[in-house]
Amino acid sequence: MPHAANPPLPVPLYVNDGLLEPEQVGSLRHSSPHEPLEDLRQRYKNDGYLFLKNLLPREDVLKAREAYFTLLAPSGVLAPGTPPVEGVFDKEKDKLNFPGMYVRHLNCTLLILFHGNTYLKECFFTSSPNPTFGAGSTDANGRPRGGLFVDLALQAHEEPWYKDEFCKHPTLHSFISKFTGWGDNTLGLTRSLLRNNTPQNKAIGVHYDQIFLRYGEDTSMTAWIPMGDVALDGGGLIYLEGGHTLGQDIEASFYDLAEKTGLSEEETRNAFNKNMMSGGLLADGPKEFSEAHRRKWLAANYEAGDVVLHTPYTIHASTINKDPKNIIRLGTDLRFVDSSRPYDKRWLNVYTFGDGV
Repeated sequence: MPHAANPPLPVPLYVNDGLLEPEQVGSLRHSSPHEPLEDLRQRYKNDGYLFLKNLLPREDVLKAREAYFTLLAPSGVLAPGTPPVEGVFDKEKDKLNFPGMYVRHLNCTLLILFHGNTYLKECFFTSSPNPTFGAGSTDANGRPRGGLFVDLALQAHEEPWYKDEFCKHPTLHSFISKFTGWGDNTLGLTRSLLRNNTPQNKAIGVHYDQIFLRYGEDTSMTAWIPMGDVALDGGGLIYLEGGHTLGQDIEASFYDLAEKTGLSEEETRNAFNKNMMSGGLLADGPKEFSEAHRRKWLAANYEAGDVVLHTPYTIHASTINKDPKNIIRLGTDLRFVDSSRPYDKRWLNVYTFGDGV
């Protein structure tokens, strides 16, 4: 594999199911947005992602980060006396009162089997939740735990500085339109996932995006944008080595299983159908997933201005935020499509809690 000779990373990386072993970790390949487009396209095709350094103006990213934490400051999440743009978590507070937004996984036993090269999967579950705030973070009435913090984190998705300015940043839109060749048909979908991750809280489980975009063709592109610097152990995204080809195989197996079990077309397109893991995840634990598939997780230090583009089948997750300075990780997932092709129109609306997508 192209990353097999990478030197070991300097800090330990923890995920939901424990510490990743050195042989389970590699480094993301850096690219410059100024390299020839054909070279970048080939790299994206081969790797399933494109890690672009300094694509966006750093000051624009930090301006949005400052606006976000200024909005959330009344919840008490920030350490007293620290500037909002730094996003320093108040370590005296209970982290469970500040749940991050990620795909939820409830009471599901996952069995992964292989027969030859065929991927088989059986899942026993108790419910079919939507992507929402952290597992176990709801009260008796089903409302997200966290009160004002959660309310403000949801509100941020509709703020003009985010929805109308940051998500529509001309530099990002221009690059993607040229890179993809979509030109004037390039459309940024309104629904986005603006995620914070406070230190020591639960991380994002293993998944690929097409699971949640099945009402359209598999031609979308995700831009993951760290909204601020994210240290190597600060909870950033990790990408499975060669995960885009594995993701395609797994998706094909889901459709085969749907046909064998008699699911309707509507049920098959549902990210939470009965043949899949509750919440649409492939696994809650990246460590075990890496062991099962004998592939490394690729990680990086991220800086404000960096952007990672990835395919709808690229398998990814995140690490637990162990930042020694208690910096809150903030990032967003923006999806882009060719508007001349069929795409998932459920993503034309702003994200809301329990929207079923």
